[in-house]
Amino acid sequence: MEQFALDFVPQRRVFTLRELSDGIRSTLERGFTNIWISGEISGTKLVPSGHCYFTLKDSEAQIKCVCWKLAYWRLKFKPADGVQVLVRGRVDIYELRSEYQFVVEAIEPQGFGALQLAFDQLKQKLAREGLFEASRKRQLPRYPQRIGIVTSPKGAVIRDFVEILSRRFPGVHIRLFPARVQGLGAVDDVCRGLAYFGSNDWAELIVLARGGGSLEDLWTFNEEDVARAIAQSPIPVVSAIGHETDVTISDFVADLRAPTPSAAAEMIICSRRELLDRIDAQRNRAAQLVRYRLSTLARRLQDQAMGRATPLVQRLLARRLQRVDDAQERLRAAMRRKLAEEARRLQLLTDKVRWYDIRPRMARSQQRLNDASFRLDTAIRRLLTQRRRRVDNLTSSLEPLNPRAVLSRGYSIVLNGDGEVVKHAAQAPEGSLVRMLFERDSVKARVEESPEK
Repeated sequence: MEQFALDFVPQRRVFTLRELSDGIRSTLERGFTNIWISGEISGTKLVPSGHCYFTLKDSEAQIKCVCWKLAYWRLKFKPADGVQVLVRGRVDIYELRSEYQFVVEAIEPQGFGALQLAFDQLKQKLAREGLFEASRKRQLPRYPQRIGIVTSPKGAVIRDFVEILSRRFPGVHIRLFPARVQGLGAVDDVCRGLAYFGSNDWAELIVLARGGGSLEDLWTFNEEDVARAIAQSPIPVVSAIGHETDVTISDFVADLRAPTPSAAAEMIICSRRELLDRIDAQRNRAAQLVRYRLSTLARRLQDQAMGRATPLVQRLLARRLQRVDDAQERLRAAMRRKLAEEARRLQLLTDKVRWYDIRPRMARSQQRLNDASFRLDTAIRRLLTQRRRRVDNLTSSLEPLNPRAVLSRGYSIVLNGDGEVVKHAAQAPEGSLVRMLFERDSVKARVEESPEK
């Protein structure tokens, strides 16, 4: 039995390093593919080949990450040091150093700082492409009758929007595309809504609307897909997101930015009253223009007729014109006589009114008012003088009790280390620090002699 045990050697499996690395990779790929991890980015490095390397870390661990060139240029958010992110990808192994690393396929920012950085990156990118240029902004229809709105079917936004439009211009047609405006699926819903209205000729105008919220709440309208859907819309788009102080990427791309959804309803269509006022104004201007043209033509015809008339006709016209001048002079004389008669009647009425002149009575009342004002002013000055004298007396009585008055005579107040007033030498033991307060400042001192016991 012992000889058999010595001769028996179990078969051993020896792995090459390559086989071991492949086995580890296979195990990692089966368990850690298409996963999300979170952490803070550090050590970001973009190499000439186009690949990006960085480290993702938290308070307990860290992992090296690589984003290959094609994946890097597809990223909506570019990695930057100090930013908290969510990263999607897979775990891989680098055989030459026997190190595992995370291959990045997508990055999502987390926290206000990261979101603000993502906002700035996308804003700069779209600005370089010219999506914010004023030259590409389309003119909104002046009196739209069919308005499409992409927003949540619940809440105050759609209710207030419809109410304001119906009040300002009854009869306008509104069609709602119900969409999630926050959270998972919101970007797809908004893009589908824009595509829906853009694919048919029903809507003359599209409104994107959402109530106020934090930067995270409004992030749907900071996504690149939504911005490009707005830019590609064949129909003018109004962005009405959040409150007046909220700014989104959609605001920059849209043809018009409204500070709030309610303000959008006010801006995109005038009220019926405003429209009627505009029509009246246009009618008045047209009537004035017609009257002016007719008057001009009449004068021109008269001049032409006078120029072509025979001498006999001209004499007849001259006599008629002279009669008109005489009639005008008689009319002016009659008007002067009428005015003179009315002036005499007015003078008679004025003379009668003088008997009831109230000016003396008003003068007496004014005198009494002035006397009362003088007496009141005198009484107030006397009272103020008495009060001032009393305050001066009280001030004189209190001045000796003012600690600063005592200090001004050369005295000082001694405080121990606890800020308490030292009343006896025993309260300041030898070696202790004290503060001596004078009238205008203070000094620190150390007690060198303790009181004799």
